[in-house]
Formats: sequence, C-alpha cells, structure tokens
Amino acid sequence: MPDMNPEVERLGASQYILVTTYKKDGTAVPTPVWVSTSGGKLFVLTDAGAGKIKRIRNRAHVVVAPCDSRGGSQGASVDAAARIIDEPSELARIDELHKAKYGLQYRAMGLFTKLFRRGTGNVGIELTIV
Repeated sequence: MPDMNPEVERLGASQYILVTTYKKDGTAVPTPVWVSTSGGKLFVLTDAGAGKIKRIRNRAHVVVAPCDSRGGSQGASVDAAARIIDEPSELARIDELHKAKYGLQYRAMGLFTKLFRRGTGNVGIELTIV
C-alpha cells in the first residue's frame, strides 16, 4: 500500500469534502459529498446522472477541500484528478468503505435514495491529489 499523502489524510478525516467541478465555460460548481479513503486516494459515491459526473467526463481536473454539510469551507483546497468508476466490484468496495466510515447514517441515506431515486444507479469517483 502506498504511503498516505498528508492531504489525503486531512481530507479523508473530514465528514464532507467540497468537490469543485467545472462547466465547459469554466464556471466552477462546488458540491459537498461524503468521502472515504483507501490506498492513498479519496473515494466518493454519487448518482450516475449527477451533473458532476458529466462535468468530470469533460474535465477530470477538480479542486477538493474539507467542508461542512452545506459546503462551507473548513480548510485549504487542493487540486485533484478525478476518475469515474462504474465497475461493480470497485463500487462495492467504495460502498464498504463508506459503510465503515459513516455507519448507520450512510445506510439510512442509502435506503432513502433507493426509495426516491429515478433509477440511474451509482458511480464512484476516485480522486487523486496532484
């Protein structure tokens, strides 16, 4: 396992991180998300139809920072490269990482999204600090 980057440790210790993606015209779009870590990388799960996924497909460069649930900054931001993950075994691994970190809160949110989701499913985002 690679040595843990201090930035990954700092961001992974946060309850939420702010992932800022960019529209084609360069407009920044910040979104607070839950995050887990493994192997020196940060991982996020999100709806496959989320706007941030489309923006990452167009531009993999993102900026991440610790934040509160409403996106209020709680520390310095860093650049990262985002990779979309849709492989079921990798998604299951990220799901387990999130379950371990967030426990009952994560499970309850999962049940809520299953009941009210439009059916697009989840994808993961792997974030590598650059």
